[in-house]
Amino acid sequence: MTTDGDNKAGESGGSEESQSERINRELIELLNELRVALPGVQVLFAFLLAVPFATGFKEINDFQRDLFFATLLLTTVSSALLIAPSAYHRMNFRARDKEQMLLTSNKLALTGLFFLALAIVAAMALIADLLYAPAVPIICAVAGAAMFAALWFALPVARRNP
Repeated sequence: MTTDGDNKAGESGGSEESQSERINRELIELLNELRVALPGVQVLFAFLLAVPFATGFKEINDFQRDLFFATLLLTTVSSALLIAPSAYHRMNFRARDKEQMLLTSNKLALTGLFFLALAIVAAMALIADLLYAPAVPIICAVAGAAMFAALWFALPVARRNP
């Protein structure tokens, strides 16, 4: 049984995967992984775009308004970063420099996931601040940040370096 990082020697008639084949596979995998993240960004962004038009939005305090706008900005940055690899690939796929495209796109995707985690934590804190006492948003933000740090960053790094 192979994993994503294993050579797929058995699938290609016993030959090792070439550098070019590996880069092509990794680029395809990255673009497919972004298809998983993008719907989450789109839902959050759509929610944030609709909120100011809801009745009662004008009754929020200054902190909530600032947190809302920060969440909107974080989501915007996340959207741009997570969509950028697709645009980069589409504009440069014939440039014959797929390895650089892969390296750059990987950095964009990781940075986009970081901003997405911040946006989700900020949205959670905003909603908690609207519903509960002042300590709850802080607890939610710390717990959410710890969860994303553990699942999206620490776990993959720990797995990569056993």
